Amino acid sequence: MPGPSPGLRRALLGLWAALSLGLFGLSAVSQEPFWADLQPRVAFVERGGSLWLNCSTNCPRPERGGLETSLRRNGTQRGLRWLARQLVDIREPETQPVCFFRCARRTLQARGLIRTFQRPDRVELVQLPPWQPVGENFTLSCRVPGAGPRASLTLTLLRGSQELIRRSFAGEPPRARGAVLTATVLARREDHGANFSCRAELDLRPHGLGLFENSSAPRELRTFSLSPDPPRLAAPRFLEVGSERLVSCALDQLFPATEARVYLALGDQNLSPDVTHDGDALVATATATASAEQEGARQLVCNVTLGGENRETRENVTIYSFPAPLLTLSEPSISEGQMVTVTCAAGAQALVTLEGVPAAVPGQPVQLQLNATENDDRRSFFCNTTLDVDGETLIKNRSAELRVLYAPRLDDSGCPRSWTWPEGPEQTLRCEARGNPEPSVHCARSDGGAVLALGLLGPVTRALSGTYRCKAANDQGEAVKDVTLTVEYAPALDSVGCPERITWVEGTEASLSCVAHGVPPPDVSCVRSGELGVVLEGLLLVAPEHAGTYRCEATNARGSAAKNVIITVEYGPRFEEPNCPSNWTWVEGSGRLFSCEVDGKPQPSVECVGSGGATEGVLLPLAPPDPSPRAPSIPSDLAPGTYICNATNRHGSAAKTVIVSAESPPEMDESTCPSQQTWLEGAEAAALACAARGRPSPGVHCSREGTPWPEQQRVSREDAGTYHCVATNAHGTDSRTVTVGVEYRPVVAELAASPPGGVRPGGNFTLTCRAEAWPPAQISWRAPPGALNIGLSSNNSTLSVAGAMGSHGGEYECAATNAHGRHARRITVRVAGPWLWVAVGGAAGGAALLAAGAGLAFYVQSTACKKGEYNVQEAESSGEAVCLNGAGGGAGGAAGAEGGPQAAGGAAESPAEGEVFAIQLTSA
Repeated sequence: MPGPSPGLRRALLGLWAALSLGLFGLSAVSQEPFWADLQPRVAFVERGGSLWLNCSTNCPRPERGGLETSLRRNGTQRGLRWLARQLVDIREPETQPVCFFRCARRTLQARGLIRTFQRPDRVELVQLPPWQPVGENFTLSCRVPGAGPRASLTLTLLRGSQELIRRSFAGEPPRARGAVLTATVLARREDHGANFSCRAELDLRPHGLGLFENSSAPRELRTFSLSPDPPRLAAPRFLEVGSERLVSCALDQLFPATEARVYLALGDQNLSPDVTHDGDALVATATATASAEQEGARQLVCNVTLGGENRETRENVTIYSFPAPLLTLSEPSISEGQMVTVTCAAGAQALVTLEGVPAAVPGQPVQLQLNATENDDRRSFFCNTTLDVDGETLIKNRSAELRVLYAPRLDDSGCPRSWTWPEGPEQTLRCEARGNPEPSVHCARSDGGAVLALGLLGPVTRALSGTYRCKAANDQGEAVKDVTLTVEYAPALDSVGCPERITWVEGTEASLSCVAHGVPPPDVSCVRSGELGVVLEGLLLVAPEHAGTYRCEATNARGSAAKNVIITVEYGPRFEEPNCPSNWTWVEGSGRLFSCEVDGKPQPSVECVGSGGATEGVLLPLAPPDPSPRAPSIPSDLAPGTYICNATNRHGSAAKTVIVSAESPPEMDESTCPSQQTWLEGAEAAALACAARGRPSPGVHCSREGTPWPEQQRVSREDAGTYHCVATNAHGTDSRTVTVGVEYRPVVAELAASPPGGVRPGGNFTLTCRAEAWPPAQISWRAPPGALNIGLSSNNSTLSVAGAMGSHGGEYECAATNAHGRHARRITVRVAGPWLWVAVGGAAGGAALLAAGAGLAFYVQSTACKKGEYNVQEAESSGEAVCLNGAGGGAGGAAGAEGGPQAAGGAAESPAEGEVFAIQLTSA
């Protein structure tokens, strides 16, 4: 079957395209989106507040529309496609308003959500108990009515600022409102006075609002602790009418003690106690006064109240009436020998007793009669009465004193016949007399002297010693008594009875008498100081050993006194060998004088005078016993010999012979030991010329730097140097330093020419001569005859020639001369042409060596050297630059016999003794 034509195909395609476009347009018109919108979609409004809701649509021509809600409306505004309505007094926890429009036969809706919140304006903490026992639980309850939503609410219970419990109500239904938080808390002591409160927090910050807080009013908690024990009551069992007694009530273990109330009463009488606190304890004290109306049995009550609880204690107290007994004397004051009556009486129920004698029955008095004597004066009479009260026997006493008048009595007990008092301290002098009325007492010396101040405190002196008559008197009579007063005092040692210094003379009889004053008389003993037990007493034959210091001590009952007594024993002079030797050696320059100390008291005077020979009549200077500025001058020289020493004091004299010898320490000076000494080399070795003066003769020892004197035969130059010489004897040493110089003969050590290479006529040359010698040598020269224009140095050691000529050629001699000899050396100089030969005689072997050369060659060469025609450069190239004159050598060989080779290569010198050397001088 053939297919459609191309034209038809194109038409069908166009129709399909048109249909497709028409259908697409119809579908687009029928499915255009329309909606309704409500703003705000979700809102939080405070309870009782208002809110505008906006309901709108995009429908071009809505048929109708509205806002459905149960809330109260206050106003509405509308347009073609919108509606605005104000909702007021919103109180529902949660509502869902609906916005709707009718569009194209369809209903468009939008739902909203409105929730209300209420601030925690009321936060209530339930009332606390007025008192809460410590250790028991109590309930804290917090209410926050209406606040919400509850899910956003947090409640906290606080003690002061401390959080006890914190609870969040998150997760509660959205419509839930209000909250209650309850907690059980254990009451503690430290909670007393603490403030408890509740804090509510409504957190709406997640919903775009803030945090709302509020707290309850604080409530104070009062805790207490009360001991289960009753109070301790301290009170008397009996209380006498008209008397006052202290009662007390105490209780421990209560807190707070200051809040406790105490009630203390005796019967119906409130005692108004004074309460004191000490920690958890209190003590209530009060004074209970009994009255006659209260007589009988009464109760003492103590009640302690704290925190609504109380503790109470009761005690029985008996109130009674018991008057004191009545004691009377017929005469309170009566003369000795008269009668007196004593009566004791009491109440009807009391039994009285007088001086131990009871009444026959209660209520009956007792009487006593007596004849008054001195012993009854100031006698006390005692009356006591007893009363039985509630099984207890009560006692009361009363006393009365009787005065009896009588004449004075001076007894030894009150006024002793003999008084002994120590001197010094103050005493009260008493002479007391018995008597009534009180007697007056007066004591005075029988001779009308001193009067004792009785009863007054005063110092006791030895002047009060003596016998006194004491008289006592009152209106009943008088009494008289003699009294002796002795004042004792410690011993005293004065200069009259016991002098400080006593002088005895040897050989006489004496005793150490030391009298002391004191009462009672002291005992005196004297002991040498430092020697225990050696007591000096009795009559003694005086000897020097009795001299010394003695300690004298006087002792009695009142003390002791001590004194040092110095006894000096004088005697005639005595010589003793150690102190004044028979032989004495005086050492010159020692500064010592002869010491001749003589024993004797007083110190003898001593004089020593020469006897015979050179010392006849010469006084020997003596050293003073004690060094003093006025000591005699020390002599520079003293004559030895025999001296007689005489010692004299007022008790005699003595003499002694002394032999004096003189010695001296070593002494060296320039004359005995020259400081500069000279030796000659090669001489026989000998000791230094060094000696010393002194007695005894000193020994001299010399060394060089600590090295002993060497043992050698001859003097060498090494012996020169510094030596130390020491002279010694029994009185000391002396030393000197000696410088030794060694002299020796001269030797010409060196004789040289310069330049060493040669010279031509008209040239310059120098000869140097060096010599060794001590003392230094004098240098002299000997030149060839006819040599002119020769110059010498200042010390002649150098000879110089300027512009050498033929006359300068020849032999030169250098000679060195000093005090010990002369030494010379020679050198030969010849001036020529190009070659100059200087021949110095030598050994015969040298001449033979020269003769062995070729005769013709020697002649030509010799002639060339003399004429200066030799070509130096050709000679150097041919090896013949040195020219030796054999003839000159022969002449020099016979001149001397001392010397040696000096240098090779063109120069030689000849000593005066005939040694031969050669030097070549070469012209340019």
